[in-house]
Amino acid sequence: MFDFVRKHTKVLQFILLLLIFPSFVLFGVEGYSRFTEGGNAKVAVVDGQGITQAEWDVALRDQSERMRRQAPNVDPKLLDSPEAKREALDALVRDKVMQIAAAKQHLVVSDERLQRLFQADPQFAFIRLPDGSVNKGMLAAQGMTSASFEQRLRQDLTLRQVVQGVSGTAFASSANSAAAFDVLLQQREVQVQRFNVKDYLSRITPSDAELEAYYKDPANASQFQSQETASIEYLVLDLDALKKDVNVSEDKLREYFKTNESRYTVAEERRASHILIKTEPSASADDKAKAKAKAEALLAEVRKAPGTFADVARKNSQDPGSAAQGGDLDFFGRGGMTKAFEDAAYAMKQGEISNVIETEFGYHIIMLTAVRGGEKKPFEAVRAEIEDDVRKQVAQARYAEAAEQFSNLVYEQSDSLKPAADKLKLTIQTATVQRKPLPTAVGTPASPKLLDAVFGVEALRNKRNTEALEISPNQLVSARVVKHDPARLLPFAEVKAQVQDRVVKKMAVAQAKKDGEARLEALKKGGDAAGLEPAQIVSRVQARDLPRSMVEDIMRADASKLPAWVGVDGGETGYAVVRIVKVLPRDSAVIDAKRADQQYAQAWSAAEASAYFAALKTRFKVELKPAALAASAPAP
Repeated sequence: MFDFVRKHTKVLQFILLLLIFPSFVLFGVEGYSRFTEGGNAKVAVVDGQGITQAEWDVALRDQSERMRRQAPNVDPKLLDSPEAKREALDALVRDKVMQIAAAKQHLVVSDERLQRLFQADPQFAFIRLPDGSVNKGMLAAQGMTSASFEQRLRQDLTLRQVVQGVSGTAFASSANSAAAFDVLLQQREVQVQRFNVKDYLSRITPSDAELEAYYKDPANASQFQSQETASIEYLVLDLDALKKDVNVSEDKLREYFKTNESRYTVAEERRASHILIKTEPSASADDKAKAKAKAEALLAEVRKAPGTFADVARKNSQDPGSAAQGGDLDFFGRGGMTKAFEDAAYAMKQGEISNVIETEFGYHIIMLTAVRGGEKKPFEAVRAEIEDDVRKQVAQARYAEAAEQFSNLVYEQSDSLKPAADKLKLTIQTATVQRKPLPTAVGTPASPKLLDAVFGVEALRNKRNTEALEISPNQLVSARVVKHDPARLLPFAEVKAQVQDRVVKKMAVAQAKKDGEARLEALKKGGDAAGLEPAQIVSRVQARDLPRSMVEDIMRADASKLPAWVGVDGGETGYAVVRIVKVLPRDSAVIDAKRADQQYAQAWSAAEASAYFAALKTRFKVELKPAALAASAPAP
């Protein structure tokens, strides 16, 4: 059979062409395009411009990376949740709306304004070096270059202008602010009588018939079901698995060390102090000449008495960031200073004072105060690190081929994982998993993608290998169900104690509410007020010992006629009867009038900006595609 195929390859290719071509004509180019579209599928449209699935994926990945940097221990499930997906999509839509609005309004940001903002805005202080230049090392740690940072900053400022005309001109009067805060922070003197569920629990003894009725009620069945579980075998192919089979000779390790010496050399850093006489780039030639002359005079002064450099810097340097420290700039590495300054500093010897150096910020006199780093680590000190790097590189080179073998083997010999394990020297692992993993579940068996495959119809019915699943970069996994235990209703005898707890609590909640409502009606009709707690003053700021939900009900209650009676249903906590005795003005100590006006203005500004953005979305006909809505919808 296979000899025939090899000898008649061209004939078979022609036959396949005859079979494929009519199908292509029948279904058309459009159908083929849809089949291959993938990441180009539109998830949203703004003013006729599409946002693609690929853009959404990139935005979600960037969002996840930011969250990981800010919270390294964040639960990975949160990063891929429907809420996270919707947040990333909403951010893309907002940016697109703002970009279109900025283009239609011809909004731009000049180079001068960009430079002025960077040098003056406190939010950029952490990446601004003492000489006013950008800290390239810190940008690199964030995955950015100076050019990409400038582009992002320019874009952010441009988009900010779209709503700034609205949010920046919002008007909120002191009278409106006072009225709003008077309502929000109003105080009320109240008396409370509580009917706590916990006080009823010991009084209630349900009958066996009541327990069985609750157990058999279909609405309660899910409370007494066992979790659906599957016992699985699984294989993981990743770089760590491939590294185990990599052996590297000593000669190769030393060759790698020699080739990459710079990686094992401590970066040289230099510490310098400077005196800056500032000039603007647009300054006249005369002004620059005066500034340089002043710098030359100071240079002559410090060369005569190098020990006075710090004092001269404090009195004369025009760099506000370092003058108070005697001009000290601390240690910096290559790329940390503007080029002319850096070149001069790295050409000097410790204790030497430079000539006057001109940069875009003015004229500098530099004293090199210390040098550190530049030492090469010995091979023995980094041997383990080198071996790990080399083995990782070899594993990376082998991964593509191994991944293809892995995928083929688990598919072609789908009744067992052993062939793939033997071929690639992998270990078959076991686990018991649930369709919905426990919050504490970690590692491969907790992967949502793997669990979806394991609990798929095919995997459960046929007990065959799942396809090779990429659950993270350079990591494939395949699993096979060995035993499946569906969710089932547990026997009454096994869960009777749980049933009793739930029935008792349910009856206690009902009884507390019944007694509370009866007490409320009696008090409204002039009944004896005995049992009410002593009066106390509460507000949204001072809840005292009352639950927050109760305070909200108290503050929302109609108090036009006093005393006013309110019944507060706290659900599983119980019921409360509240007597509102007095309505008092807000406590002036909580917030002063000036700060209240500021906060009200900020809230009003944010509300107007939000309303304007909503109007822009309507104007530009924002449309979220059904697939995107489904993917970002919270689970029921």
